[in-house]
Amino acid sequence: MRFTRDMGRVVGVLLFLQLAGLIVPFVLLAPLTVPPRDYLANAAAAAVQIKLAALLLLVNCALTIGISIAAFRVFGRNSQAAALWLLAVSAIMFMQQAVDNIHLLSMLSLSQQYAQSSGPDSLFLPLAASVGATRRWAHITELLVIDCWIFSFYAVLYRSGVVPRAVAVFGLVTVTSHFIGIPSLSFIGYAPIALMGMPMALSHITLATWLIAKGFDERPAG
Repeated sequence: MRFTRDMGRVVGVLLFLQLAGLIVPFVLLAPLTVPPRDYLANAAAAAVQIKLAALLLLVNCALTIGISIAAFRVFGRNSQAAALWLLAVSAIMFMQQAVDNIHLLSMLSLSQQYAQSSGPDSLFLPLAASVGATRRWAHITELLVIDCWIFSFYAVLYRSGVVPRAVAVFGLVTVTSHFIGIPSLSFIGYAPIALMGMPMALSHITLATWLIAKGFDERPAG
């Protein structure tokens, strides 16, 4: 069926956009991903790029919902429950990003207040540390949800057989590595291992490239 292949190509394009939407905003958020004293002093000057990053992150989560909807008809042939689960997790991801954005913009507002105030650092630094720590936990939770969606996506791909299972397995392995090396270690209080998260980008590129070239395989449900 031509619809199945064409929808696969659409999802492939959306996956490339999703990957960019996961990387570019975190680069733009560099003024906030520093110790409290530094972000307090410097974030206000980067207000436009920080707000843009927050908006892009939210748009990217909406894009994730779009991927889940676009693939729903194809995935639902094999398992309606799995397709619904993927859609539900994407909605949770959007809501969690909204919470993360509140904390990001709160950090920015605090930096702006600091820039306009002549108050002593001793007044602002404890508050900056507290707001930054709160955002960190919101971000870790968001990363856990992102990994949950990506794992579910590759699991549904594997089960449905609409892409080569080797591609789906590669994705499952890399997202598991990301989950262990970054959000899980951060959640239990250890420093994340960035190298464990990098292969996930490669698996996303591999899948997106395959889908754009081939689309979803036309297989009967079962």
